[in-house]
Amino acid sequence: QVQLVESGGGLVQAGGSLRLSCAASGRTLSSYAMGWFRQAPGKEREFVAAISWNADDTNYADSVKGRFTISRDNAKNTVYLQMNSLKPEDTVVYYCNRQYRVKWDWGQGTQVTVSS
Repeated sequence: QVQLVESGGGLVQAGGSLRLSCAASGRTLSSYAMGWFRQAPGKEREFVAAISWNADDTNYADSVKGRFTISRDNAKNTVYLQMNSLKPEDTVVYYCNRQYRVKWDWGQGTQVTVSS
């Protein structure tokens, strides 16, 4: 079973940037499409971005398209989310997981807070 650890969140002013990291242990990620997801309190977890196993293809939720960029470094077993032009509505906990119906166990997530 894979363990996923998200990091890189924090407090940033609106319009600022953060880079999130998703480090995996217990399994090599190179064979899997991966995604970023986010969840606000009391809301369902929603899709943010995804990247194919070889990084040849990416896709994004409309709400983040043009602002966020997903990438991966399979040698480091890590997936990244570069977040630019952050908005207060991006204030939420961010998670990573494989981009597939059946998910691995979720990590703790990393909190992003965007102030106005």
